[in-house]
Amino acid sequence: MISQNTIQQILSRIDITDIVGSFVKLKKRGANYLGLCPFHNEKTPSFTVSPVKEIYKCFGCGRSGNAISFLMEHEKYSYVEALRWLANRYNVEVEETEVSAATRELHQTADSLYIINNFARQYFSDLLIQSEEGRDIGLSYLKERGFDIPIIEKFQIGYCSRAKDHFAKSALEAQYNPENLQKTGLVVMRDGQLVDNYRGRIIFPIHNSTGKITGFGARVIGKNDRAPKYINTPENEIYIKSKILYGSYFARQAIDRADECLLVEGYTDVVSLHQAGVENVVASGGTSLTTDQLNLIKKYTNNLTIIYDGDAAGVKAALRGLDLALEAGLIVKLVLLPNNEDPDSFVRKTGSASFKEFIAENKKDFVLFQLEVSLKDAGTDSNKKAAVVNRMAETISRLNKTEDFTKQQDYIRQCAGLLKIDEEGLNNLVNKYIRERIAKQESKHLNQEEKAQMATAPTEGGTENEDVLTLLNKDDLIERNIVRALLDFGNQAWNDKQKVADYIFEELEINELTNLIDNTQMLMVLNTYQSWNREGAEPDIKKFLYHPDEQLRAAVIDLMDTRYELSPNWKDHYDGPLPSRESLYKEEIISTLNYLKLRKIKRLMDENQRDLEKASSPEEQLTLLQTHQHLKQLEMTLTKEYGTVIFK
Repeated sequence: MISQNTIQQILSRIDITDIVGSFVKLKKRGANYLGLCPFHNEKTPSFTVSPVKEIYKCFGCGRSGNAISFLMEHEKYSYVEALRWLANRYNVEVEETEVSAATRELHQTADSLYIINNFARQYFSDLLIQSEEGRDIGLSYLKERGFDIPIIEKFQIGYCSRAKDHFAKSALEAQYNPENLQKTGLVVMRDGQLVDNYRGRIIFPIHNSTGKITGFGARVIGKNDRAPKYINTPENEIYIKSKILYGSYFARQAIDRADECLLVEGYTDVVSLHQAGVENVVASGGTSLTTDQLNLIKKYTNNLTIIYDGDAAGVKAALRGLDLALEAGLIVKLVLLPNNEDPDSFVRKTGSASFKEFIAENKKDFVLFQLEVSLKDAGTDSNKKAAVVNRMAETISRLNKTEDFTKQQDYIRQCAGLLKIDEEGLNNLVNKYIRERIAKQESKHLNQEEKAQMATAPTEGGTENEDVLTLLNKDDLIERNIVRALLDFGNQAWNDKQKVADYIFEELEINELTNLIDNTQMLMVLNTYQSWNREGAEPDIKKFLYHPDEQLRAAVIDLMDTRYELSPNWKDHYDGPLPSRESLYKEEIISTLNYLKLRKIKRLMDENQRDLEKASSPEEQLTLLQTHQHLKQLEMTLTKEYGTVIFK
């Protein structure tokens, strides 16, 4: 874990204009900056960055946040990854909280491997472009394949010399640890000497989600029947093949914009498609899709389109990982290219526009495609067809989330028709697989006591009418206004003895907030503020902006409107100082609190009226009438004192 001291150092140095400006072209507009939103396509700028408030907000798509959440949203970083990125940018040394010796050693090894990989990446890139051997062999091969210099530089493609230990000697001269060098797979020990492992090969660096090099893929040049086509980095502390998709670092924003991820097999397929302008593409490296890889895709989109060769091997490869993809909630489509074509060759032959058109027109539903292939293989064999039925039922059963119910029923209907079997029978078989999976999971993860608790737990639902009634009684605007006033002016003086925050909480009676405030987000902000205030930790807006609770941050950022600001030209038309919100905050707070009190009285009157209609005795009716008169008097007093309009 990153220490609080490090986090505070990072937060104290953050310049949101600098961070956002690294990814978005910003133009100064008054006190704020304006640019085209990076989260949706727009022609008129509506993306505003406020350096004073340290937030960004798009008034087109509604996205908003701080510098950290911008990195998390735009770059798809985790919270910790965003902090490390900022620490690196502002030269803050990252301190870790107390960890075990084993964990510390793991982190140190990982850092060392990243450093070695970066050294190797630079070495191979330089060798490709600057050495005679690299240009004659490596660069000429890449140019024959149709790759130009900009795309080679973008993906940081390199070349390893054919010499026995050219890289190994360079790395040892740079004083890198021999043991860690072997862990990277860049070198191997032979006859007591370190020698290069990727000799005479094209080197494809593999980046993680933050752009760091986790490993390499080394491709043989030309055809060599005696050598494997690719050599990949062995698994180590930073390279775990099942968690990596080649090209994801370069494709993440394009996938987000297109709301679709194209999946291919090879490195060259990804590079070639990027060069053609198709950038929302990643490669699985020819392996079956894993849960971690699918979760990585799901960070960017729910739509996965798999593009494979149209031969038998391509079909089998396409079908691997299907069940996991469905279980992850992805909408999976398949495109099979014409025989003897791969994405690299096909896009070169057809061009970018025709390639995109082919993909759009030839997408097949993954489940139905699997059924089509399986039925073709089964032919007229009854046993094989029975196996297909079971296989399809098991596949469809993976769609067991509530939101997938309609899709699941549609698959049952279509598959039953293609299989020429009873739809109800297939539905029962699907449910059988679902029950079996649930039972298996329960027996694995739950003890008897937990099972009993789950059996007696109340079910959700039945509150629709209550929710509607609550919505009808809400006045969200006034609730947001009191919270906004607290955030903006809470630490200012109300009188000689009280701060604004003390006065507000005294008037609101914090223990009755749940009756006064309907908006749960505003209530969360108020309770957090009160908690800090009670502890003596002076709350300020920055503590909220960088609070680890995402909901709390979002609620506060949403209150900080950056769309409007006072024009500097006003002073040319009006004499004297203009009244500002800062100079009138007391009036604003009194008016808002008064409104809340009146609303509370109105609710009490409504409740009293309902009790009066149900009263069964004259004594009870008299008491309720007196209560009504008392509440009415309170309402009139508040209205007269503050000049507030009474509710109708």
